[in-house]
Amino acid sequence: MQTFSKILSIAALTSAIALSGLGPAQAEAKKDFKVAWSIYVGWMPWGYASDTGIVKKWADKYGITIEVTQFNDYVESMNQYTAGAFDAVTLTNMDGLSIPAAGGVDTTAVIVGDFSSGNDAIILKDKDKLEDIKGSNVNLVEFSVSHYLLARALETIGSSERDVKVVNTSDADMVGAYKADDVTAVVTWNPLVASIMEEPSAKKVFDSSQIPGEIIDLMVANSDVLKDNPDFGKALAGIWYDTMAVMTADTDEGKAARTAMGAASGTDLAGFESQMAATKLFDKAADAVAFTTSPDLSKTMDLVRTFLFEKGLLGSGAASADVIGIEMPDGSVLGDKGNVKFRFTATYMDAAAKGAL
Repeated sequence: MQTFSKILSIAALTSAIALSGLGPAQAEAKKDFKVAWSIYVGWMPWGYASDTGIVKKWADKYGITIEVTQFNDYVESMNQYTAGAFDAVTLTNMDGLSIPAAGGVDTTAVIVGDFSSGNDAIILKDKDKLEDIKGSNVNLVEFSVSHYLLARALETIGSSERDVKVVNTSDADMVGAYKADDVTAVVTWNPLVASIMEEPSAKKVFDSSQIPGEIIDLMVANSDVLKDNPDFGKALAGIWYDTMAVMTADTDEGKAARTAMGAASGTDLAGFESQMAATKLFDKAADAVAFTTSPDLSKTMDLVRTFLFEKGLLGSGAASADVIGIEMPDGSVLGDKGNVKFRFTATYMDAAAKGAL
């Protein structure tokens, strides 16, 4: 969900940090932690947990404080985390690799919260087959998960980006862009998808449910901070699964939680529940562990790193997709074992599954 200009600013920032020798302060045992999140159906639980005392409950349990900050700009939240201003942040698997990891910040996925299962979509105007996209200008946020979705969709029809022209368009401008006479194809995410699909001319021709498990929403933390402060990871897991139990419950409390999250994200209960229906939410820790330890995750990250390398998003001068090591829960590494900067762990989710938090 980032524009190329913002990627350049992040790259410049991380380069300056590396040259100055600053970056995140040397990790050590500490008591106060800062978490950043931004608006998306799979991340709304963090704001709700902060507002309702669930964050405080788990922080108190481990004798720490956790400050949860909402960002209206997704890219800025990752920017601030990469600069060391936050200990943890919500982001996608793709963006975690292309921004903090590529910026030299060793990052660990503590919570695998969900994957998009229809929340991201390709929409054509007055055409109802994906093949009809050939020759079109396609409006999307360049180098975002929308761009990745387009590339994967084109593969399914034996096509490639050579057959379309990408028009970089801010997510803030996407609904308005679709209404312009000369725009015939867009790729975006909810709640924008829902807004555009209200137009009689809008036809959804491909969505993320057709590449299940590839656009993954995470809560990640600085690996060094996590190593020196495992209670922080335990608290994050406790917060997540406590909140999941509330928001998925078929009770008045559950309905109230979903209503609150919907309002906070600019929609109502029905709108929020429709977005939840297009999300594979890992509300049970055991399910998240099974997904994270599956061999399929390594295959997905191989697809993602290949896409990022082809777009030049793994750092200037990267010779191949192997430039950054990605460690899986079993200790195996995709890419450079000497430069592991992105890690998946089932440790904290597994502790939750076993009631050991």
